[in-house]
Amino acid sequence: MSAPRILIADDDPGVLAVLATRCRKMGFEVDTANNGMQMLLKARRTAPDLMIVDVNMPKLDGLTASCHLLEPGGPPMDVIVVTGISSEETVERCEALGMFYACKHTEFWRDISRALIEIFPHMAAAIATQAGPLAGAPDVVPSRPRVLIVDDDEEIGEFLASRLKKLGIEVLFAPNAGRALRLAIWNYPSLIVTDYHMPEGDAGLLISRLRSYPATATIPVVVLSGKVIDEPTAKLLRREVMGHAGAIKILKKSFDVSDLFETIQEYCSAEPSGFRTMNGWSDRERS
Repeated sequence: MSAPRILIADDDPGVLAVLATRCRKMGFEVDTANNGMQMLLKARRTAPDLMIVDVNMPKLDGLTASCHLLEPGGPPMDVIVVTGISSEETVERCEALGMFYACKHTEFWRDISRALIEIFPHMAAAIATQAGPLAGAPDVVPSRPRVLIVDDDEEIGEFLASRLKKLGIEVLFAPNAGRALRLAIWNYPSLIVTDYHMPEGDAGLLISRLRSYPATATIPVVVLSGKVIDEPTAKLLRREVMGHAGAIKILKKSFDVSDLFETIQEYCSAEPSGFRTMNGWSDRERS
């Protein structure tokens, strides 16, 4: 018997990686989508046995996309709806449509596993075995964007962390490429913001290392620099590495972090209500 097919849709790359890794370890064949429209098109083309769908996604929200797929005459499929914000209205809609529901909190894996066992009882043993903590995978799926900041200047790290936390973003910090790689493997950040110049390996080296590990291969990387990066260097940073994108954006360090936040918002769906121009770089030039 072939493995059941699951389509996982979430606009947060970190969450998508966690869910995909865990479900593959359970024995499922996994495909992914990073927005509601892509999910809708893939589901219509491949008819998965199950969809695990985030509620809030760009272009088309997960619940609306699922409703389109569950219209009479369509292929039968089960749906597990996941969200970072518990909502009684969302729970009621899921129950009315016969969907399962799991909130991204401490009981997330238990709720997901229970739903999977109910849907695929013949895989109960494999699912239960993988339901607990896994090496290389966090116990809790982040309910909000998680950004890893990499900079050998602790002052800059603290500045960025304080601004991003005010925007509802969870922040990790690493002072060098080696520490950043270890944190990324264990914590599945939604996005990495790294300084270009660092004493133990620049941003290009970090990107190459990230792309060599399945758990970190698709994490978006933004490069910051206090000095203008010449075009040949910029091309090297943006080039694909092992079939995966290089730097998604290269930004100059500035008093204004609006460009950085817009990029985070694009890739992680950070709350737009927190958007504002924030100043605070030190007057001395950063390298």
